[in-house]
Order: sequence, then C-alpha cells, then structure tokens
Amino acid sequence: MLAIDIGDENVLLRVIHRGVGAITENDVSLAAASDALIIGFNVRPEGKSRELADREDVEIRFYNVIYGVIDDIESSLKGLRKAEYEEVELGAAEVRDVFRSSKFGNIAGCMVTTGEIKRKAKARLIRDGAVVKADLSVDTLRRFKDDATEVREGCECGIGLGSFNDIKVGDIIVTFELREKALD
Repeated sequence: MLAIDIGDENVLLRVIHRGVGAITENDVSLAAASDALIIGFNVRPEGKSRELADREDVEIRFYNVIYGVIDDIESSLKGLRKAEYEEVELGAAEVRDVFRSSKFGNIAGCMVTTGEIKRKAKARLIRDGAVVKADLSVDTLRRFKDDATEVREGCECGIGLGSFNDIKVGDIIVTFELREKALD
C-alpha cells in the first residue's frame, strides 16, 4: 500500500491496487468495494468494465500525460483539506462614556481610534492592556440616534456588546473577523 502525505494529517491518498494493462471488471469491483476511483494512464476499459462502472457508480479517469494525473490528484487532495482561518483586525475604539439602557444593557460611547467598527463583527474588550473578554460580538452599533452598519476612524459611536455589561471608561474594544487562508 502506498500513502502520500500533503501536509494535512486528515487527508491521505491510498493506492489500493495498481497494475499494467486494460481496466478489468475486477478493477471496477475492487474500486466499488473500496469506495475508490480508477485512474487509467494510456489505457481503456476492456469488455463490460465500463458498464459495470456505470452500474456501481465508480468514477474512471483517463490520462495521456503523467503531469495531468499528478496535477489532478494534488488539486483533489487539497480540496479535501480543512479550511484554515486567520484573524484580521478591523478596528479599535476607545470607551469614553458608558450609558445604561433598560432595553440594551450597557452601551459604550466610543471614539473609533483605528480602522472601522462593523456591526456583527467579533470583538474583544481590553482593559489596562489585558484582555477582559475575548468572545464578544458587536450586537448594536449606533451613530447618534441612527443604526449604523460601520463607523470609521475618527468618528463617535455607541457600541452594544450583547449581554456583556462590564464596560468601563478607558476600555478598548477591538473588532476582527476570521478570513479563510489561501491554501498552497
């Protein structure tokens, strides 16, 4: 048995049979039993192998150039990888005042100091250089009396962090989003 590692322990290529000559009914039966596909290089199926493959729902791929096989297998395996995400900071806002609301809880009156603050973005609260709470989200975002979807650097806004109410003057609210990393 041959195993090839592409840098992800969750994706593994296994060659369960290899041979020379046309693709036979035995090859198709083995692929069906193993839930595999058949790769043919400069060959064709013999006899009723094609009909059996159609009945058993076995995929057969044919190639004439070896680089086509390699590229196709590599891209298929990379497509099976789990997505990796990286955190991208959107902006930060300094809490200048805290307003109490019976409907929304505590609302942070803020000045956006860098980037932009977006409603529904993930957020963390920083107090005296230490993270107080990391798994927050911007539930409400207001500019004066109007709802806003985003507020840019240099503008004032009101930020509601859902049911989290431990907000104090001088805290920093940092917003970020998770973006999928491009795979090699």
